[in-house]
Amino acid sequence: MILELKKEIIYGPVNSRRLGRSLGINILPPARKVCPFNCVYCQYGWTEIHVANGDIIPELPSINAVRRALKKALTELPTPPTYITFSGNGEPTLHPEFDRMAEEVIALRDQLAPGAKTAILSNSALVSDPLTRASLAKLDMRIMKLDCGSRQTFQKYNQPCPGVDIDAITEGLVQLSDVHIQTLVATGERGNLDPENIEKWIERLKRIIPVSVQLYTLDRGYPSNQLSPASREDLSRIQEQVQKERITIDVF
Repeated sequence: MILELKKEIIYGPVNSRRLGRSLGINILPPARKVCPFNCVYCQYGWTEIHVANGDIIPELPSINAVRRALKKALTELPTPPTYITFSGNGEPTLHPEFDRMAEEVIALRDQLAPGAKTAILSNSALVSDPLTRASLAKLDMRIMKLDCGSRQTFQKYNQPCPGVDIDAITEGLVQLSDVHIQTLVATGERGNLDPENIEKWIERLKRIIPVSVQLYTLDRGYPSNQLSPASREDLSRIQEQVQKERITIDVF
């Protein structure tokens, strides 16, 4: 079943496989998916507002609204979260004021939940922009998506906006320090498990040198009927290939 989009700025805390008790921040419009990608596997369904330019997105929450919502949540929680995480209804770095949002969140964290860390779940679509990288670098943890190695698979699997290029994404990730790469693999006509794509994906990982790779498959609903979850054997095989390159990889 496709998940319901977030209707509020703050959601959770949720128990995350990767981040523990994570308090989510959605800085995109309520109940509307906004993303430079239209991934065939997305748990939130197909992208409604398919853009790579945040300046044209309607109904974005203001910095003041985010500050008020986060302050209220941190004040009312009986125990602080493990992470305060930018995620939500699409790609957080699309917000034109993402840099100031990050600074405000860090300041409130320092004041009200100093034991918590800040994180982002990003699809990496805008990481080629130096200003976006500078903003991402302010957070404690950057979990950045890279699902594909070949350009052809990237186009059919992630379905990016025109102008969003996998080579530019890779170069941006190379220049971003302490990156954790998240990768979802799936089989089927629209999947990304063909050997050539996996080989090229590993070559990109070797250039990026991530802190770790987080590998997983379909676990919730997804919009395409041309996909199926990867098997445990598929995941183990990819894990072994990556480990041969002395890259840390965890299967979720």
